[in-house]
Amino acid sequence: MPLIEVKLIEGVFSPKQKQQMIAKLTDAMVSIEGENLREVTTVIVEEVKSGGWGIGGKSLSTAEVKAMAAGGVGGAVQR
Repeated sequence: MPLIEVKLIEGVFSPKQKQQMIAKLTDAMVSIEGENLREVTTVIVEEVKSGGWGIGGKSLSTAEVKAMAAGGVGGAVQR
């Protein structure tokens, strides 16, 4: 029985996007082990409070993550 845990910074993804993550992660497990795995695959989406997530020794806020996403993936955090 797979358990997939996803941690996100709060407020970055909409409820619809989180539902899509859950569905697609479940589909990924089914593609590996077969349809019988669908009913026993658990996905937990946990949101970390803004400022409670850090990269490179610096905390990130929800606003900073949204700005990074708007500018493209892989950009360094500017301070």
